[in-house]
Amino acid sequence: MTSGAFFERIITQYENNLPFVAYRKPNSLELKGLLQNNADLLFSENYSEKGYVFAPFDSTEDTILMPSEVSEAISTDFEPSTEIESSKIEPSEDPSAKAFHINLVHKGVEAIKNHTFKKVVLSRKESVGMTETNPIKILKNLLNTYKSAYVYCWFHPKVGLWLGATPETLIKIEGNRFSIMALAGTQNYNGDTAVTWQEKELQEQQFVTDFILNQLEPLAESIKASSVETVKTGNLLHLKTMISAQLKAAVSLKTIVHAIHPTPAVCGLPKESAKTFILENENYKREYYTGFLGELNIEKTVAPRSGRRNIENRAYALTRNSTQLYVNLRCMQLKNNEAILYVGGGITQSSDAEKEWLETVSKSLVIKSVI
Repeated sequence: MTSGAFFERIITQYENNLPFVAYRKPNSLELKGLLQNNADLLFSENYSEKGYVFAPFDSTEDTILMPSEVSEAISTDFEPSTEIESSKIEPSEDPSAKAFHINLVHKGVEAIKNHTFKKVVLSRKESVGMTETNPIKILKNLLNTYKSAYVYCWFHPKVGLWLGATPETLIKIEGNRFSIMALAGTQNYNGDTAVTWQEKELQEQQFVTDFILNQLEPLAESIKASSVETVKTGNLLHLKTMISAQLKAAVSLKTIVHAIHPTPAVCGLPKESAKTFILENENYKREYYTGFLGELNIEKTVAPRSGRRNIENRAYALTRNSTQLYVNLRCMQLKNNEAILYVGGGITQSSDAEKEWLETVSKSLVIKSVI
């Protein structure tokens, strides 16, 4: 399918008010789509289904499922270009929003000092007026700008329209092979990734890594963690650790998801006390921001590792279920001629409230650049 035909199918689905998702995995040219043939709002019961999931931050709420069995899969190759059609939105600062967020950070730091939790991730939303809410234009801008991110446009008439370019993998599972990314810490990119990280960011990253390792330990036969590295996403830098594991045979995907989500990278540590603080003190509902999304139990053909000729490789190829889920960061919701942006940052005992506010401003500019 040509890219023009692909986008025409997406536009038609949107105009017919039918659910769809269009997405591209990191460092790939393949743009995939899933078009649901009815407007039913469906949910995953135990993560055993096949299709595409869209999950909220609050893990007590339902995960939306776009099932493969009632959807059409389409794909195309999309060659990124340097053309960005943006509205050139100027930076703005809402004094009341700034005051609220700074006060929220102070409350979070105080709770940490009182041993309520070790870390909490605090966020805010920001609305930007738009004269044209064309999701395809924004999707193309995201695809052209963030080649190493997971880029998506997701729509359901009973939920809304979301787009994003997230740098963070939640989990990847093929058979019983599992991997997850621990991503934390933020600073602006100024032309070089060889930067010095402060103790606050290093501690934040270690919290995320330790949480994942502790949660996986009873579920895995073996676990490996990479060294920490600095990675660039857009105009920001983060600290990243990759963790891989061989899962025990009897462990279900539902067990893994509930053990991991939400991670300290988007919630805090300990998870439940940090989550309670977030739900009680942030002045809005996150909905699907800091939730997760991606392919669920999609069949993938894996060629065996051997020297056999191609025809024999096809005969001995293996089919495995593959699940690839990503954390819903760097995202927006289009609603009523507005783009609602969602940004946040990790808070530790050494956090400076003014700097935390400026970090959310930097993150909002990343998203605004593609509107």
